[in-house]
Amino acid sequence: MPVNLEEMRRCSVAVDLGASRSRVYVKDTGIVVDEPSVVAVNTRTAALLAVGEMAERMTGRTPDHIRVVRPVQGGTVVNVDLAQRMLRHLIGGKLRRTRIRRPGMRFAACVPYDSEPLAQRAVRETLAALGARRVELADTLVCAAVGSGLPVEDPEATMIVLCGAGTTQVAVLSLGSIVAAETVPVGGDSLDHAVVEHLRGRHELLLAHHAVRPLRTLLHTPGRAPAVAEVHGRDVRTGLARTVAIDIEGVRQAVNSPLTAVLDAIRTVLRRCPPDLVADLSDRGVVLAGGSALLTGLDGLLSSSTGMPVRTAETPDTCAVRGLGAMMEGRVEAMRLDPLAG
Repeated sequence: MPVNLEEMRRCSVAVDLGASRSRVYVKDTGIVVDEPSVVAVNTRTAALLAVGEMAERMTGRTPDHIRVVRPVQGGTVVNVDLAQRMLRHLIGGKLRRTRIRRPGMRFAACVPYDSEPLAQRAVRETLAALGARRVELADTLVCAAVGSGLPVEDPEATMIVLCGAGTTQVAVLSLGSIVAAETVPVGGDSLDHAVVEHLRGRHELLLAHHAVRPLRTLLHTPGRAPAVAEVHGRDVRTGLARTVAIDIEGVRQAVNSPLTAVLDAIRTVLRRCPPDLVADLSDRGVVLAGGSALLTGLDGLLSSSTGMPVRTAETPDTCAVRGLGAMMEGRVEAMRLDPLAG
């Protein structure tokens, strides 16, 4: 979608509603909210019990009448009511402590590339409940590219791979617009699921998804990672707690399987690009952004598979909201994202 920089500069608050974390950027202040997109609800009374970090800690540890819910999936708001209540709690008095005049607030928000009108409407409705008079939307890919420091305004190709919790978006940009893009339903959650299934099938061990993340730090680091690691979980047959020594190489292969979809998406995007832009990428390479880009060794895996240099952006998990904040504060004057007047 085209980004109107003039309208963006009139906004005061930027929001990135991610499947994993929600982030809020206030103009001339910076990031004021960076919390998990999780809420805990009492199903008997519909009361909100916890939000953010506290709710995430409750995952898998609640009685039957308490549900831990993620109101955002794949960058799309799937439960408007819970998303509104979550943001209202997270932002709370933080906006009141700024110099923003609440009656005239304008919000900017990231939405996934090629998102449906219904998904865009859900974002607008969510932010309208917080007092937003107007909501400007921008492609998450463009925002992440700006936040990564890529010269997207140049007449040369830049490629970004945005690795989220639920999806991975791949795009080539030039002159401030997306030339070709592809989205695959593979993200950090898919990698966790692959590890859980591997441990269940190979070792008959049940492991919670959030318990897999420390194990991921051992992957894709040949020569430095131990060959074997101990994992604590529940035995499938007996239901008792059990500790198993697992083969790191087997876990690495389990994770590599879903990553093939990301490689296929990169190849698909390159095939859609003009040859001149592909030639640019052979020198400029690929930039990884998003929270799942922090997976150790992912840049090396993609580089060896594509033959292009790959680097991870500085603070990749906050690239999108920082890029949106840069547009809002007028720090991307040269971008040709909106048509020339007249």
